[in-house]
Amino acid sequence: MSNSTKKIVFLTGTRADFGKIKSLIQTLEEQQDFEVFVFVTGMHLQEIYGYTLIEIERCNFTNVFTFENHTHETTMDLTLAKTIEGLSNFCKSINPDMIVVHGDRVETLAGAIVGSLNNILVAHIEGGEVSGTVDELIRHSVSKLSHIHFVSNKEAARRLIQMGEVKESIFTIGSPDIDIMFSTNLPSLETAKKYYGISFNEFAIVMFHPVTTEFNSMKEYANTFVDCLLEDNHNYIVIFPNNDLGSQFIIDEFKRLEENKRFRIFPSLRFEYFLTLLKNSQFIIGNSSAGIREAPYYGIPIINIGTRQQNRAIHADIINVDYSEKNIKQALSKIDSHKVQVSENDFGQGNSNELFLQSIKKDDIWQLNHQKQFRDI
Repeated sequence: MSNSTKKIVFLTGTRADFGKIKSLIQTLEEQQDFEVFVFVTGMHLQEIYGYTLIEIERCNFTNVFTFENHTHETTMDLTLAKTIEGLSNFCKSINPDMIVVHGDRVETLAGAIVGSLNNILVAHIEGGEVSGTVDELIRHSVSKLSHIHFVSNKEAARRLIQMGEVKESIFTIGSPDIDIMFSTNLPSLETAKKYYGISFNEFAIVMFHPVTTEFNSMKEYANTFVDCLLEDNHNYIVIFPNNDLGSQFIIDEFKRLEENKRFRIFPSLRFEYFLTLLKNSQFIIGNSSAGIREAPYYGIPIINIGTRQQNRAIHADIINVDYSEKNIKQALSKIDSHKVQVSENDFGQGNSNELFLQSIKKDDIWQLNHQKQFRDI
């Protein structure tokens, strides 16, 4: 690689994407050739979601910059506009060589727009995947605005090629959160339970997010879901949804669980502690990608509700149900006897950070044409 130090900005807007990029940032921070900046926005700065900036500050990264992108209207288009403005000003002040974005959030789209329109290389992590909501539109749009793709498996790479992306710009590195899932530094179950004051011997995990395209029905879906949990007899660790349109309906319904001894409710959990609790849970219920991605690796049973994870790459034995009370209750009644094989992974071997570093150290990646070309199949 050429002698000059490369400046790289990582963008994070949620606890979920931070879990995915954390190992990559840590790896680059140790390198002389790179100056790393972390642009923190979105849910991380909202009290209601647990102010997860604290998580990032605990990592002691050299350059952390925060930007409040929350608007009172909380519609995704206005959040996008505000994030573009904040990130654009930041990039003008530091002049980065690359912006790294993850997944399918509005913050991700903002990062890709700012990079591509300012002649800064955009690297997208986990492009080429499919999901069931507006997220998929955002993810594919980001792919088209990105110059470099770090994908988690062959299927994702194939989809990007189908979308006209050039093969030389696609690097298969696996899913970076697997690095942390199998790290030897995860806290013990005792430590995690003590940290969060959890006294249950056995418990399941609840993560239920709004589906923006189903906004008009979200209140009813959340109400039915909480009814089912209240009538069930398992203990539950409940984690707040992300801050998409409709999240307030879910948070309001979760208030009905507060007085019940079978429930412990948290705005957010530290990623490593969450993984330890997930690994030791009876099952996970809701519609989180944690049920599709992380749970199968640990062999944890999954009840997936509704459309949010439709079409995600799944090699796991998942109980899929709609939003009806009858079917959710039926799934809960048989979950204890549901046996699951640990998933044969197709999201990498837990060395994504190493593969990412190898790719980014090569000159080729820095020679990629900023002027993108569509490649016909």
